[in-house]
Amino acid sequence: MSDCCTPDGSCHTSESKTVYQVNGVGSAHCQGIVTKAVEALDDVKAVEVEIGTGLVTVTTSAKPDEALDKLIAKAVDEAGYDFAGRVDG
Repeated sequence: MSDCCTPDGSCHTSESKTVYQVNGVGSAHCQGIVTKAVEALDDVKAVEVEIGTGLVTVTTSAKPDEALDKLIAKAVDEAGYDFAGRVDG
């Protein structure tokens, strides 16, 4: 049994999904670079990058905050792409 599960078998997670805009993601190659850069960050559980729109959905182990936003922005910028911030909604 993992740490998030109770003795009755129910599990609790505190995962959060946040959507960011990244400009310049126009191919599968770009998608892979951005995915790899963001996945390397602590607390990131999953990354989904949409080719063309540049929408990047990041699943984290905790609620995202300004510090995590800055880490994601730095990772994206260092990978050679333009981080435009969180998408409202």
